[in-house]
Amino acid sequence: MLNRIKSILANKTIMIRIAITLGIIAIFRAASFIRIPLFDLGPLADGFGTGFLGILNSFSGQALSRFSIMSLGIAPYITASIAVQLMQSLIPRLKEWQEEGEAGKAKTARLTKYLSLFLAFAQAILLIFGVGTQGSQLVNGVDPNFFVFMYMALVVTAGSALTIFLADVITAKGIGNGTSILISVGIMTSIPIMLATLNDRYLVPGGAGNIAIYILLIVLYLLMLLAVIYMQIATRKIPIQYANRQGKSDSNIPVKLNSPGVLPVIFASTILSIPLTVAGFFGAEPGAGGLNSVGDWFNLFFNHSEPIGFIIYILLIIVFSFFYTFMTINPHKIADNLSKSNAFIPGVRPGEDTKNFIARLVFKIAVLGTTYLVLLSAFPIVIAWIFNFTAAEAATIVIGGTGLLIIVGVAVETTSQLETQAAQDSYTGLF
Repeated sequence: MLNRIKSILANKTIMIRIAITLGIIAIFRAASFIRIPLFDLGPLADGFGTGFLGILNSFSGQALSRFSIMSLGIAPYITASIAVQLMQSLIPRLKEWQEEGEAGKAKTARLTKYLSLFLAFAQAILLIFGVGTQGSQLVNGVDPNFFVFMYMALVVTAGSALTIFLADVITAKGIGNGTSILISVGIMTSIPIMLATLNDRYLVPGGAGNIAIYILLIVLYLLMLLAVIYMQIATRKIPIQYANRQGKSDSNIPVKLNSPGVLPVIFASTILSIPLTVAGFFGAEPGAGGLNSVGDWFNLFFNHSEPIGFIIYILLIIVFSFFYTFMTINPHKIADNLSKSNAFIPGVRPGEDTKNFIARLVFKIAVLGTTYLVLLSAFPIVIAWIFNFTAAEAATIVIGGTGLLIIVGVAVETTSQLETQAAQDSYTGLF
């Protein structure tokens, strides 16, 4: 480990890339404190703790709760990327781009950026009109007309465009994937808030029982972190043998246990949270009138903190996890590639038998990966139930969950890229 760190620190190119990455992160964090013009944050209710807005707030590094120009952050780009990937599997013309090499990648990148700007503007309009429908959030003296709201929405869209540009700079000139880096940086800003909330709840009142619970929650967080690290790097290697090679082969196809990553959790949370958020925008507040109000019915079915909403949340994660696993790992495509490479899986006949073998194996891996995602996603909710956290506390005290999965995944990916870059530079310097 020390030798790896020394090789990285001694590499001038890598250190420059790290410096560029840190500089971009500093710019991103500074911009997240710039408020949207004409908006008065004072009377705004604390409505960004949970739901779809809570996800956006976490991804943007709490910029949404400050109503910053970076309120939407990189989230529109993520949504656009997922949408383009789905369209490529359905639209033949877009699917052809995948086979056009760098030119096809450039076309896909342009389409993703255009779509992300469109989505950013649409989400900005929803956000601006939602929190300022009656003009109550505008600075005194400003007329709450259509053009004022459009101007504010364009400013938020420009903030998302700046975030996408900064992510591209990190990807091209820095270390790691820029989009993933900015998301993880935003999520990590919630860790000090979680510790402060735990401190206020347990250490400030004092008492042996409260201190014991505080220590227990910290230990649970660390254990969950270790479990996520282990599961994130866990792979199932499928051994392969080449017909034109003599003797034993060490070649294999590595299949990650959690190949879809965090996408199933994000999609499930988004689908459940958008109806509840929209209902809240239009005054349908949960708790206003038993189950006689629209808000309470929405809360019952779409809030994953409620029993029915929790069951629907888990079912959505299972569906999306299996869907993305088989979309990421295509048994038919793998079998064809093995056949074209004159390779085979020992003990399995090429062709249809190989495809069926891989399909059965991927299904078993999907079961394990889905179980892991379900437990990881359910753990913070169950912890909130057990320790009777309020809604605001549950939004900040997150033991496990999506954020931890993203942070660990980005850390593993970035570390691997650093080591690869250091090894390449050392090899190219031999002669």
